[in-house]
Amino acid sequence: MSVALERTITARLPDIEWAKANDPCLDYCLWPYDPLRSQSGKFRSINLLNESFQQAGAEQLIGICQLIRDAIGDFQTVWGIKQSEKGFSWELYFYDYERLQRKVSASRLIEVLSPWLSCGLTVNENSPYFMFSLDLEPETGSSQCSLDAINIYMGNAGSNVSSGLSYSLTADGLTFDNLYSFFDARSEQDDILAKMACSAHLGLDSLNSDDVLWPELVDCQTVVVANKRICEGIYFSRVTVDQLLFFLRKTRFPAAHVAYVEKHRDRFDHLLFDVGFDYTMVEGTINITKSAYYGVF
Repeated sequence: MSVALERTITARLPDIEWAKANDPCLDYCLWPYDPLRSQSGKFRSINLLNESFQQAGAEQLIGICQLIRDAIGDFQTVWGIKQSEKGFSWELYFYDYERLQRKVSASRLIEVLSPWLSCGLTVNENSPYFMFSLDLEPETGSSQCSLDAINIYMGNAGSNVSSGLSYSLTADGLTFDNLYSFFDARSEQDDILAKMACSAHLGLDSLNSDDVLWPELVDCQTVVVANKRICEGIYFSRVTVDQLLFFLRKTRFPAAHVAYVEKHRDRFDHLLFDVGFDYTMVEGTINITKSAYYGVF
C-alpha cells in the first residue's frame, strides 16, 4: 500500500468514540482520578480533539494520532488543543516516569512517525527526562513537512516545590524554555500568589491577581505557575466541563468549537479537564497570547 493511499484511509473522519466502563480517567500528567459519574453513554475526550482537527481542515492529523495509538496503546498520550490569534495548533505529550528505563522514548516516536514526518533530530536517551512533546500545526503531515522541534521535560531536584524544566530541541541544539511549579489550589494559595508575582513580565503596581487566578477556576485541584522566556503561564488542573466551557468562552475559542462542547456537554460531564493560558502585561493590562485545554487518548 502506498503512503499516500494509507494516509487517505487513516485520515477518514472517525466515528464517535464512546467511553467504556473500565476506561481510566487521567489528567494531563497521566495521573488517575475517579470519574465524576458513570461512564455509560459518555464520550471519550478524543472526540474533542478530532472535532478540532476537522474544524481546522487538518483531518490528516487524525491518522497521525491513530498511528501513535497503534504503537504505544490507548490512554498513553496527552493532547492539548491550543488557540491563538493564528488559530488552532496542537501538542502531544508523552510520559514515562521510569526515565532511563523508559519504554516510551522520543527516539521511538520519531521512528513511529517517520512515514508521515521526517526528523533529523537526535535525542539523548541517556538523559533522565520524564516527558517529551511534539507540536502539530494544521499543515503537519502534509507533503514535505518535517518535525523540526521536540520539547524535553526534566525534573527539578532540590526544591520543596514540585516543579519541572522544559527545553526545546532543534537543529541548533537545546534551548531552555520554561520552569513549571505545581501548587495545591486550596492549601497553597499564598505560595501561588507569591510565585505568580515573581515575574519580570509583570508590573505589580497594576496587577490584579483575579485577572490571572480566575475565581471561576481556582477551586480546581492543582494550579501550575509557569515562568517562560517571553511570557508567563497559568494552568488549572482538574476542572469540570462547565468550567471548561467558561474557559473556552472567556479565551475566545472558535464559536463552532464552543458550540460542539455545549451540544455534548452531558456526554463529557464524567471527566475533569486541564486548562491554561500564556499571558503578558501590556500597559498595565493582562494580555492573553495563547490558551489551551487538555485531554487523553
